[in-house]
Amino acid sequence: MSRMVLAVALAMLGMAVAAWDAIRLQQQAARRSPAVQAQVMALLDLAARGRAWTAEERVSQVNGFFNRRVDWREDTEVWGRVDYWASPMEMFEKGAGDCEDIAMGKYFTLLGMGLPPTSLRMVYVKANHEGRVQAHMVLAWYPRPEAEPMILDNLNPELLPASQRRDLQPVFSFNAEGLWQGVGAQGAGNPLARLGVWRDALQRSRDEGF
Repeated sequence: MSRMVLAVALAMLGMAVAAWDAIRLQQQAARRSPAVQAQVMALLDLAARGRAWTAEERVSQVNGFFNRRVDWREDTEVWGRVDYWASPMEMFEKGAGDCEDIAMGKYFTLLGMGLPPTSLRMVYVKANHEGRVQAHMVLAWYPRPEAEPMILDNLNPELLPASQRRDLQPVFSFNAEGLWQGVGAQGAGNPLARLGVWRDALQRSRDEGF
């Protein structure tokens, strides 16, 4: 895909992703591989089509988009490191990511599609998966401030309310605005101070235009 074609397409879709910096997305994608450019274009196309969808439809489509397009792999395999939180373009470059990377991709995409930042939280959980308990991360979407959240997950691709995910035990949740114990309302501090890896990933993602 040529840089000019990418630039024109991104400019046409820019109004659909007002929460993103379309110019920066264009610049950053054009500097990366054709695989990244294709993924970014697909993401922007999803956002453009999502203008006609309800919030729940957007959440469902974004959940499926990342579950289908990103292979789940451990950081040690992808990055040769025990723990690395990849930005969306870094994840697209590798074509793979772990649960944190996939959850962040969904988070930034839904922000770009106009969902309120307060309605989305990254949630660290203990997951009972394949007979063992393991650390895991999902994205929670709150249709209303006091509503039960819906869980976006790569282990179980079905969009379900938290009460139906008895295999998950929430530990703490966070977004760019706060940090909470579990998924409740009790605050637990500033995520940018408590979670250095989240701060770094957030900055790299914003530098990309997300």
